[in-house]
Amino acid sequence: MVCGMPRPPPRPLADAPGPSGPAPTEAALHEAALSHLARYATTRAGLVSVLDRRIARWLRATGADETAPEAAAAARAAARRVADRLVAQGVLNDAVFAENRARSLARAGRSRRAVAAHLAARGIGGEMAQAVLPDDPEAELAAAVAHARRRRLGPFRTVPGDPARLQKELAAFARAGFSRDIATRALRMEPEAAETLLRQARDP
Repeated sequence: MVCGMPRPPPRPLADAPGPSGPAPTEAALHEAALSHLARYATTRAGLVSVLDRRIARWLRATGADETAPEAAAAARAAARRVADRLVAQGVLNDAVFAENRARSLARAGRSRRAVAAHLAARGIGGEMAQAVLPDDPEAELAAAVAHARRRRLGPFRTVPGDPARLQKELAAFARAGFSRDIATRALRMEPEAAETLLRQARDP
């Protein structure tokens, strides 16, 4: 600051945020849902969560508006009607999402247990999840081999193996949700056999 120039007065603290307009309408939530679905695959529960967050942002911005909680509750009910309508129209399909996601995760090296946890976090569990989870030990082995390739373990390791390294690799498989039997089989595979198994899993 130049000497002799007066110091500007302090800026007042910002007031609490005021009302930000009416709560999201059902039509606005429907448009928001379609916009989200145009970019992302999701489930009914996932879409409801996205819309609920939108409503929560509006509620935080309303400040001290005493009518806001009631309006937010009505908006949340509208969000569920929007999701139900999209399910009825076939735009949202949890079964298709679950099948596609389970397949892609297994090919990426995720264990059956990890896939189940992923689906549960997105609102898919019970019979629907069980229907898409691979119940074939060979499919789980293929996922374990894909995990080994991604982590450079077993047949894909670039350094010599030894008992200590094997134990570390088994522990890595356990953390990823694979059984010890599947992990041992994957780690003991020859590189050519591992690549063949991955090709078969990719192009059944």
